[in-house]
This record gives sequence, structure tokens and C-alpha cells, in this order.
Amino acid sequence: MKTLITLLLLATSVLAQSPAEHAISAAKDLISKKPAQFSGYNQLAVALARRARETSDVTYYAQAEDALKKSFELSPANIEGEKIKIWLLLGRHEFAAALNEATALNRQVPDDILVYGFLTDANVELGNYDAAEKSAQWMLNLRPGNLPALTRAAYLRELFGDSEGALELMNMAYQATPPSEAEDGAWILSQMGHLYLATGQLDPAEQALQTALIKFPGYHYALGNLAKVRIQQKRYSEAVDLLQQRYKAAPHAENLYDVAEALELAGRHQEAQRAFAEFEAKSLAESVRADNSNRELIFYYADHAHQPAKALAVAQQEFARRHDVFTLDAYAWALHLNGREAEARKQIDAAMSVGVRDPKMLNHADQIATERNGRSNAGE
Repeated sequence: MKTLITLLLLATSVLAQSPAEHAISAAKDLISKKPAQFSGYNQLAVALARRARETSDVTYYAQAEDALKKSFELSPANIEGEKIKIWLLLGRHEFAAALNEATALNRQVPDDILVYGFLTDANVELGNYDAAEKSAQWMLNLRPGNLPALTRAAYLRELFGDSEGALELMNMAYQATPPSEAEDGAWILSQMGHLYLATGQLDPAEQALQTALIKFPGYHYALGNLAKVRIQQKRYSEAVDLLQQRYKAAPHAENLYDVAEALELAGRHQEAQRAFAEFEAKSLAESVRADNSNRELIFYYADHAHQPAKALAVAQQEFARRHDVFTLDAYAWALHLNGREAEARKQIDAAMSVGVRDPKMLNHADQIATERNGRSNAGE
């Protein structure tokens, strides 16, 4: 009986593990059996990076780097390790370094689909959209319909203003995801929920996000997007609850910013001010890091603290690192609030030329255009 109880407890423990936790356990078992083989450490690094996405806990990236270091000690410059190295650079938001490494590895292995995926990711984050699109197309050319290419192509479709096309590609990716990959499925459903919301389809958005939370309970991406649905429905208190759940699971500064904005919408102004103050301190502490919350900090100074000079200083710092559409939008808005209209128009025009239809960006573009027209009518 004791043995049966032990087996049942072990079985329950295994069932409670996430896909990444399963992979971590399997990799550690492999390392214990074959400690001199580098492949086990590569598997562990990948599993830890996946766990970082599952939980939004960046400490897993540091553990993954330790595993990768051991892999390179056993087999310097092994190809799989080099790919994992790029993945970790992307996870830490070191996009320029990731692009350099991926470009070099692409020359060495020009038919590797995931390397093209990394080129796509890095170029998207840096604002090199033509190069990103070419890399994503190479992924599809090498293996039509492969899942990593579908999700990347979907994101590009959204950036180019084709949310319906993005939804179609994400649905194809979801259909190709094995049911056992619960977190992958939940991530895709979370993106589909976002896309439904972007096209004004609240009911399908909620359905996708609730399904994501069934597949992967407490999933931080799904909680954040479901909160956006609640905000559109003007159910602000429920949005606050969802965002607080997300912040508890993933205590990042940008998530706290969303909590503060939702509290303000819910009329809980004193709580909102406390959350904004905590956000500002937390965001400033990480502002010089690659993985930061600078865009949220820009909008905090611009729209809540009403300190446009501080908003512009942070925007200039982030603009020096990357030129993606969201950074261009934040920079343009900060320039606009500081009265630098010609520069603001240049940056917002560059962002909108990509095709993105983000409501916040469209509103900024309209206000900057209104300012231009007002000055023109005034004889400037």
C-alpha cells in the first residue's frame, strides 16, 4: 500500500508539471546519465528558456546561460548551443547582439529554419521590417507551413496592418500545435485573443483567452489580454483583478503600469497613484538595461506625471537602441509634447508607413497631424 501511495503521489506530481518543467526534469536525467555529453546541457538550457516564457521569470534565463556555458565547455561552438545563445540574447532583449550572432550563424548554416526565425525576431525588434519579412519568407520556403514561421509571419501581418491575415496564420499555427504542448497552445490562443480584440471581435477574443487559461491556468499573457477585453467592456474592476493576478505571477514594471492605468479607469485614484509611484521607481531602476520598461516610462511621464522633458529624455535613450514602430510612436509623442513638431511628424510618419493599425498610435498620429494643421492655419 505504501508503494502504491508513493506511485500515485509521483504520478500526481508529474501531471502537475508544465511542459517546460517536464523538459527540465528530462534534461537533468540525461545529464545525470551522460554528464560528459554536451547535448544534455543544451536540452536543459532550452527547457529553462521555455520555463522563462511560461512564468515570465527572467531568473530562468540566467540558469539557462549556466547550462549553456557547460555545453560550450564540453563542445566549444557546437551549432545547437550557438542557436540557444541567440535565443537567450533575444530573451534578454539584446536585439543588436542577437542580430549579429544570427547573421554570422546563418552564413555557417544557411538552411536552418530557426536561425532565420532569430533573424526575423531581431530585425522586427530593431525596426528592420523588410529584412524581417525576407527571413520569415525563407522559413516558409525551406519548410512550407512550419509552426515557427507561421507565428512570425502572423506578427508581421499584424504590423503591416492585416489583422485578419494574422488571425488566419495564427489559427493555422494553433491547429499544428500538439495538444501536449499546453503552453505553446495557450500562447497562440493569447495572441489570437489579442488579434480578435484588435478587430473589435470581443466575444471570440474572450473565448480564445478563456480557452488559453483552461489549457494553462494563470497564464500571464492570457490574463493581460483578457483584462484588455474587460476594459473594452468597461468592466474596470474585473480588469484590475486580472492585471493584479498577472502582476503577482509576473512582477515586472510594465505589468504594474497596466495595473495603475486600470485602477485609474476604475476610479480608484489613490491606489492608482501609489501604483504609478512604485512603477516609476521600479522602471527607473532598470531603465539602462536592455530588458526594460522604457516605453511605459515614457507614457507615464507624458500622460500621467505631465513631465514632458523626462518623457523625451527616456525616449531618446530608447530610440538610440531600436527603431521599431512602438519605439517610434513613443518618441514621436514625447517630441510632440515638447513642441518639436517637425521631428514628431517624421517619427510618427515612419511608424505609420509600416501599416500598423494600433489604436493608440493612430490617436497619436491624429493629434500630431491636428497640431500641424492648426499651425498651418495659423500662418506658420
